[in-house]
Amino acid sequence: MPNRIFVALDTPDLARAHALATRVRHHIGGLKLGLEFFCANGPAGVRTMEEIGLPVFLDLKLHDIPNTVAKAVQSLAPLKPAVLTVHAAGGRAMLEDAKAAAHPETKVVAVTMLTSLDEDDLRATGVGGSAHDHVLRLADLARAAGLDGIVCSGAEVKEARRAWRDGYFVVPGVRPADGHAGDQKRVVTPRQALDDGASILVIGRPITQAEDPDAAARAIGAAL
Repeated sequence: MPNRIFVALDTPDLARAHALATRVRHHIGGLKLGLEFFCANGPAGVRTMEEIGLPVFLDLKLHDIPNTVAKAVQSLAPLKPAVLTVHAAGGRAMLEDAKAAAHPETKVVAVTMLTSLDEDDLRATGVGGSAHDHVLRLADLARAAGLDGIVCSGAEVKEARRAWRDGYFVVPGVRPADGHAGDQKRVVTPRQALDDGASILVIGRPITQAEDPDAAARAIGAAL
């Protein structure tokens, strides 16, 4: 079974990101590069990280009018990211246009609800109902729009997988049983997330901020 761990390199510092990735590369399955990395380093930084030889998940969470998102995705296509994120809340037309503009080898997945949010946060933005129902509604939308999958917390992935058997499910906010949740509000263990249907796990601080990142990645992999 391929390694399902994508390490989140949430830093604008290219040298630090490259050093961390190089250190843990034998115990992970891919690299997740976020908005702060891309804003600081752009496509050239992504290409530098690709030299490590692992799949790159470009987590930009694009959200704008359909034409703007399509052009942004088209401009990213030469990088051939393994995974690219857009926001499900952008609506069906935006999702369809994003998928159509992406490189054929790129999985386009829709962010449903950030793992830093809970139901109180949803209500504050005018969204009623439970987080669970909100995520499943957006998963249905992403599926109807022809996307490859969604990003959701481990709390919703089991139900989402049941409804979308061949979907690609990215689960962030994953923490080892003895890990600190930090700013994440809806967390599960790596083992639980995989058992419930995650395709890949996004794990950042439990690896990148560990005293020995390589040992931390190895230990999480062993637990799987």
